Amino acid sequence: MSSKEFRAAMARFAAGVVVVTTLDDGGLPRGFTASSFCSVSLDPPLILVCLANSADSFAAFDSCGHFAVSVLGPEHQPLAETFATKGADKFASGGLSRTPGGLPAVAGALVELDCEVYARHPAGDHTILIGRVSDARLGEGPVTPAIYYEKSFRALA
Repeated sequence: MSSKEFRAAMARFAAGVVVVTTLDDGGLPRGFTASSFCSVSLDPPLILVCLANSADSFAAFDSCGHFAVSVLGPEHQPLAETFATKGADKFASGGLSRTPGGLPAVAGALVELDCEVYARHPAGDHTILIGRVSDARLGEGPVTPAIYYEKSFRALA
């Protein structure tokens, strides 16, 4: 199967959208958009997210001890697109806040998760980053998730 065929097949799976953030060794914020995110375990509380090895932020996530996950709503689409763009200044546009632990996060996210790195696993051209969730904060207001399907953002019917 070609990469193009596989990408087209996977585009038919609707997924939520998250922004994952950390600080690099110099204290600079780094992050990326992902739709490959899910819970792994309840005890201990584990999540996973997949990061392309070619991502601008790969080195930061390859060495960090902690990261944050922001679950996005439809109003976060512009920020999600920025964080998905290679070479973009992802932290210049605003719309961000800090977690109690000092990590960058998306302001007004549906959920913010604070994670300690539990494991990293190579997986083809990606790395599976598993985090142990140490804290979760639920956003206020309407709870409508951002959905990505067929290479575009969609709304729930």
